[in-house]
Amino acid sequence: MDLGIDPDQLGTCVQCGLCLSSCPTYRVTGDETFSPRGRIALMRQVQLHDAPLTTEVTEAFDTCIQCLGCEPACPSVVPYGHFIESTRNALTEHRGSRRRAIALWPLTKPRLLRLGSSLLAVAQRLRLVPARLGLPNRLPLRRRPHRSSGTDVYLFTGCVMDAWQREVHFATQRVLEAAGFGVTPTGDAAGCCGALHTHAGLAAHGERLTENIDAALDPAIPVIVNSAGCGAHLKQHSSHQIFDAQEFLAEHLDRLPDVTPLEVNVAVQDPCHLRHVQRAHLPTRTLLRKYVSAVTELDDDGLCCGAGGAYSVLQPDMSQQVRERKLASINRAQPEVVASANPGCSMHLSAAGVKTEHPMVLVDRALAANSSTT
Repeated sequence: MDLGIDPDQLGTCVQCGLCLSSCPTYRVTGDETFSPRGRIALMRQVQLHDAPLTTEVTEAFDTCIQCLGCEPACPSVVPYGHFIESTRNALTEHRGSRRRAIALWPLTKPRLLRLGSSLLAVAQRLRLVPARLGLPNRLPLRRRPHRSSGTDVYLFTGCVMDAWQREVHFATQRVLEAAGFGVTPTGDAAGCCGALHTHAGLAAHGERLTENIDAALDPAIPVIVNSAGCGAHLKQHSSHQIFDAQEFLAEHLDRLPDVTPLEVNVAVQDPCHLRHVQRAHLPTRTLLRKYVSAVTELDDDGLCCGAGGAYSVLQPDMSQQVRERKLASINRAQPEVVASANPGCSMHLSAAGVKTEHPMVLVDRALAANSSTT
């Protein structure tokens, strides 16, 4: 079966095993099949030797979280992310893509998504929604409208995050404005970025959604993204200037007001797509150190939390096993709050009882506390 991978690229993996300790599914199972090295070996067998797609083979591919922690660890610079993305796409075509496309279709319809989210919020208040689904504790029934304050930067609002965590967008916009930037929220003009489609093996759908965003926005205006997964996808596939929110503000730290930091001990949980794909996790610390009294590092070297976009829904058992390792690291650090710059990560950890906040919310809170005392 052709997985769409260049055979020469498949040969770049020398099977050294340095990726193993960075792979969350290998760490929890100890099974080579659930490691990058094992999965690449299976890709070679399927593509080069026409090995059958047994249940064991497809399970190995399906259980990859696509955290890409293996890529920075690889001395041969193997493009594992391209391998697994291409493999997922080939598998989806082989199995049929209709069910996945239908499941993700609401993400491309902002009004329908918001309506469905409001109905879900009603069900949540009636205690009809199981807590194990990992939804925010209190989904909003209504959302205040976005407003534009200028055209220095776009604030990418996306799909699910805008429906469920719009307050994070408002906080991000206030911080950008405090730094002197006029902000235009993208709103419905540029909705879903296509990241979840691409991860689900619907690459063509993902590309079309990214192309829609590029067509809707002025390429001369920087696009600020406060969701690590969306930001990583857009940096890889968009032709526009894409910046993570913390990354952008850390470069303009001198434009932000000096205030009394919040008296809180914050542990930073690095979303995988911020740390391993964007390689832009350090600015989160730069920014937070100016606005909170203590920033604590976790001792797990940025190991994945197990959220993985829709992974926690599709692979709940493996996702929860991976999360247990993250929870153990958080418990050892004993922070008052965990800062996570990705909605999927924050919801996944919150479902396990961890108090989480987006870094932009913490900075906004510090700025607001200062303004209320002056």
